[in-house]
Amino acid sequence: MEARRRSLHSSKTFQHEPTAKPSPDAVSLPLYVTNAVFFTLFFTVVYYLLSRWREKIRTSTPLHLVTLSEMLAIVAFFASFIYLLGFFGVGFFHSFILKEDDDSNDVLLKHDSRKLTPCAQALDCTVFTSPSPPLVANEDDEDIIKSVVDGTTPSYALESKLGDCKRAASIRREALQRITGKSLTGLPLEGFDYGSILGQCCELPVGYVQIPVGIAGPLLLDGKEFSVPMATTEGCLVASTNRGCKAIHLSGGASSVLLKDGMTRAPVVRFGSAKRAAELKFFLENPANFKNLSALFNKSSRFGRLQSIKCAIAGKNLYLRVTCSTGDAMGMNMVSKGVQNVLEFLQNKFPDMDVIGISGNFCSDKKPAAVNWIEGRGKSVVCEATIKGDIVQKVLKTSVEALVELNMLKNLTGSAMAGALGGFNAHASNIVTAVYIATGQDPAQNVESSHCITMMESINGGQDLHVSVTMPSIEVGTVGGGTQLASQSACLNLLGVKGASKETPGANARLLATIVAGSVLAGELSLMSALAAGQLVKSHMKYNRSSKDVTKVSS
Repeated sequence: MEARRRSLHSSKTFQHEPTAKPSPDAVSLPLYVTNAVFFTLFFTVVYYLLSRWREKIRTSTPLHLVTLSEMLAIVAFFASFIYLLGFFGVGFFHSFILKEDDDSNDVLLKHDSRKLTPCAQALDCTVFTSPSPPLVANEDDEDIIKSVVDGTTPSYALESKLGDCKRAASIRREALQRITGKSLTGLPLEGFDYGSILGQCCELPVGYVQIPVGIAGPLLLDGKEFSVPMATTEGCLVASTNRGCKAIHLSGGASSVLLKDGMTRAPVVRFGSAKRAAELKFFLENPANFKNLSALFNKSSRFGRLQSIKCAIAGKNLYLRVTCSTGDAMGMNMVSKGVQNVLEFLQNKFPDMDVIGISGNFCSDKKPAAVNWIEGRGKSVVCEATIKGDIVQKVLKTSVEALVELNMLKNLTGSAMAGALGGFNAHASNIVTAVYIATGQDPAQNVESSHCITMMESINGGQDLHVSVTMPSIEVGTVGGGTQLASQSACLNLLGVKGASKETPGANARLLATIVAGSVLAGELSLMSALAAGQLVKSHMKYNRSSKDVTKVSS
């Protein structure tokens, strides 16, 4: 009886109400069973009627002469059609009828459901493919939680059904705890704007993770001071980078040069023969064709501008590494849209071309690859500084000679012995990842963004130290993605690179890339000094080993 009541209640909550109320004692079938019955009935009678009418046409029998079985089939056809239209068609027609409706309670009916719901729902077209009105404000959350637990309501549909992202996260969280039998105590739920991540940053949220943010600096770079936010759970990292910033500042600051700025995407296409693949390669490398391709690519965005297309052949497969400028955005979506335009044009020119994937890993995104180390991806930056000998001794507690020798044996020779790819540095990824998380970048892109070679040499007769970092593939943006969230936006604002540059498109993203490189320079300088002076273990024991009783502190 309890199960029947829950089924009836769930049907009332998440479906369009029927025109007549059922009897309290009526038996309610599960929704999927009802739908399956009517789907089967509809297609069965359609097939039966078509086969009967074809037989009549073959035997020259008048179509209006129907048998009893045909009459029953016609009635069943209209009954099943009306049910299916009522169940699946109402939301579709509402999307047209209620376009101008200003009622805030029906706001979810004004937009396409794929724009309002998480990506997971957009990928599943079998359930809730059209938006429905939000639940009434006084709906009992307990009943909704039960419907999620028993599978009646998909977890991903909560935002669109409730119209309240915070409430959806709370219900999903409780349902998850009941399903798994595991507690989420300690994972914060309150104090976060869940509406800000809907459809762009994270799907199926149940809370958020707290990461402390420290400030290193001021970093004196190109004549300007920057306080660098770093989000990390590693002790010593911020303190070490801060010491490097101090040494750079006392020595007159660091300088940077942007060598290249271009995001890449590399689709893979296939032909029937290697000869045809080579023909497309020659076509793309012909300067006379680049102008037309560039015009097609540039139509996709106000800021995306095609820079080059480099091709590589593997048998009858062709990889096109497309590079373009992307303004202040990191640019993955921007370059992908432009590449789609180019592929559609090439499909007309080469109708036998088979597009296997818009990304063929020749880009290469979020993977260590020599092509990024050699050709660059995103922003390519070199940053350098001259550290005075007395600063090396007083602040870094080591000597110029010791640093130069350690850098050669560790960062250069040691990395070569390990067969490193872009890892000729002490810990560039530490700083890159901390700054990325703080400023809303894609943390996974620390893989190629941390490609770095650190160089150190003595100058001025061995008195001073010249140190530099060369980073060919820093992938950052100041608009889009996680940069729009409140905390990350605040960190970008602290650096003076929030949003898009109004004066020069792309200037903010390029400045952020140089700040990342400058921070890496400070981090490399400090860690190498700690290693040369034998301070590493001592400092980590001091900052990474707390003597506090964590259980008492948390309580």
